[in-house]
Amino acid sequence: MFKLMVLYRKPEDPEAFMKHFTEVHLPLAKAVPGLVKIEVGQIDLYFGGPHYILISELYFPDRATLDMALRSPENRAAGADLANFAPGMAEFLLAEVVGVDP
Repeated sequence: MFKLMVLYRKPEDPEAFMKHFTEVHLPLAKAVPGLVKIEVGQIDLYFGGPHYILISELYFPDRATLDMALRSPENRAAGADLANFAPGMAEFLLAEVVGVDP
């Protein structure tokens, strides 16, 4: 399994950011083909520091599916939305999930 993690830096208006993320961006992300699961977590400022507000983790069954999803029109729509509501605020990480549940 592979996951794409998106770290969002804290915006000037956190309430407006969260409203747009929840009502507009998240539905666009959920439409990306091949997606198995999305986990979204609000960053605890005590542990995460003042720089980040949110992490979004998008899971795909394998690398080929992830690569296909990244090229999809649905992902392009989510990317265009991201560029509009959070320009320069997102960092992307890609990881192969290798951990085992306890």
